[in-house]
Amino acid sequence: MLEPGFWDDQQGAQLVINESNGLKSIVNEYKDLAETHENLDMTLELLREEPDEELQEELGKELVEFQQKMSDFELQLLLSGPYDQNNAILELHPGAGGTESQDWGSMLLRMYTRWADKRGFKVETVDYLPGDEAGIKSVTLSIKGHNAYGYLQAEKGVHRLVRISPFDSSGRRHTSFVSCDVMPEFDDNIEIDIRTEDLKIDTYRATGAGGQHINTTDSAVRITHIPTGTIVQCQAERSQIKNREKAMTMLKGKLYQLELDKQQAQLDEIRGEQKDIGWGSQIRSYVFHPYSMVKDHRTSEETGNVGAVMDGDLDPFIHAYLRSKIG
Repeated sequence: MLEPGFWDDQQGAQLVINESNGLKSIVNEYKDLAETHENLDMTLELLREEPDEELQEELGKELVEFQQKMSDFELQLLLSGPYDQNNAILELHPGAGGTESQDWGSMLLRMYTRWADKRGFKVETVDYLPGDEAGIKSVTLSIKGHNAYGYLQAEKGVHRLVRISPFDSSGRRHTSFVSCDVMPEFDDNIEIDIRTEDLKIDTYRATGAGGQHINTTDSAVRITHIPTGTIVQCQAERSQIKNREKAMTMLKGKLYQLELDKQQAQLDEIRGEQKDIGWGSQIRSYVFHPYSMVKDHRTSEETGNVGAVMDGDLDPFIHAYLRSKIG
């Protein structure tokens, strides 16, 4: 950073600074944990020499806090993939079921927004298609923050809801599905070969949940990658050029994720694992009736506190998934 000309490339300089800050954060956290460990060790020695009930109770509380910090730190170190530190693009697509599944989509949208808010991440709505009566037909979010993709990759898959439908006058139980797709957000420095002749670019008039940000011109952009059939859409900006740039960034992420999925499928085939891709292969079930439970089918992590999960308390599920990857 002290080299002459470092600031000539503002974007490149910012990338170096972000990487430096991320590494400093890890080192500083390690030093804090080492200091806390030393203090706890000294307190334990004092208690061995002279028992004190009040001090022992205080030590117990500090140990629980220390263990949680150690667990969080371990997870940071687990996020060592090439793009784990990147921002994330998250898409929600309700399955068949009309209003039921579209409402479930809006509930998941709130859940992920709340989770990101608690982490101090910034959430931007890139594309939004409202439901006919309630909920959403689809939504694309850009979630910006250190390790956003690393954490949210745990959420990729089908999410299943079982509840008494508020839209059914007979009060019957319904099952709804929403697929969640997650990919890293790339910048212009990432080289992914996309040929111009492989792209079909359309413009359309933007729509949205609010009204204040709706474009009155055909500035929204849809890009189709013809060889893979991959489609991305962006209507976040008022400028068609900016929407096109953002859509290309999203396309890079999707093509990268497709390559990862292809590699994983090859590994599963070598191992003899059979994984169906479809509505029957949900990664997590959210049961509101006849009992309350959220269960992740990949790790068996579960909780009866459905309200907390829907309010963004996803870390236990994300942590369990990340640990299972190195198990």
